[in-house]
Amino acid sequence: MGMGFAVSDELLGTVVPIVVYWIYSGIYMCLGSFENYRLHSKRDEEEKNLVSKRTVVKGVLLQQFLQAAVAILLFTVTGSHAGASPQQPSSFIILGRQFVTAMLVMDTWQYFLHRYFHENKFLYQHLHSRHHRLIVPYAFGALYNHPLEGLLLDTVGGALSFMLSGMSPRTSIFFFSFATIKTVDDHCGLMLPGNPFHIFFRNNSAYHDVHHQLYGSKYNFSQPFFVMWDRIMGTYMPYSLEKRAEGGFEAQPKVLKED
Repeated sequence: MGMGFAVSDELLGTVVPIVVYWIYSGIYMCLGSFENYRLHSKRDEEEKNLVSKRTVVKGVLLQQFLQAAVAILLFTVTGSHAGASPQQPSSFIILGRQFVTAMLVMDTWQYFLHRYFHENKFLYQHLHSRHHRLIVPYAFGALYNHPLEGLLLDTVGGALSFMLSGMSPRTSIFFFSFATIKTVDDHCGLMLPGNPFHIFFRNNSAYHDVHHQLYGSKYNFSQPFFVMWDRIMGTYMPYSLEKRAEGGFEAQPKVLKED
């Protein structure tokens, strides 16, 4: 019976974040009708982006299918518990430590790989440029990547976070759902009042919006939780939120660093 629960938890750890992705994306897209909270106007979203929303949906669904298939295959081949604890910890201190460890591992992996995707012209042209077709990010475009990039950045990064943190498969359901919501929020293009992600994390939708603009493409690589690697590595670009005349906000860089 214990093994049955373990297999179920691992499957849920793969499937639940996908469901969460589309639920929260739908919520944010509905909230996007409030122009006063947008970082870009709806007109900018329609005119500046280089790919249709239909294409984005198909691309995200393909990536999620491939990532789920690979994750399930890895669980099957490795016997499910490689590097992870099969037992659910009862202490909130242990759970908190595992969450923080997983967040740091994921941030470290994604920062350096994400940055390399920008610095390597071949990888940027053939892989990462697909994500930057969304000059004006929106919620369900958060995982619009080349499938290979998705496997390297998200699947491998997630596997490392899972194994090195020692979390159980059941804990991973909550962690990966949390990471998914945070990623969707970072791309939602909204600055909503009272948003807890914006209260507790400096890495937020405005911070990542700077990276999607031409002037910020060499900065603000950190994702999805902290900004520490940008600060340590000299790729941090501060910004200020300015009100747009037609309503909403605009993230404007405070300092443009020289190469």
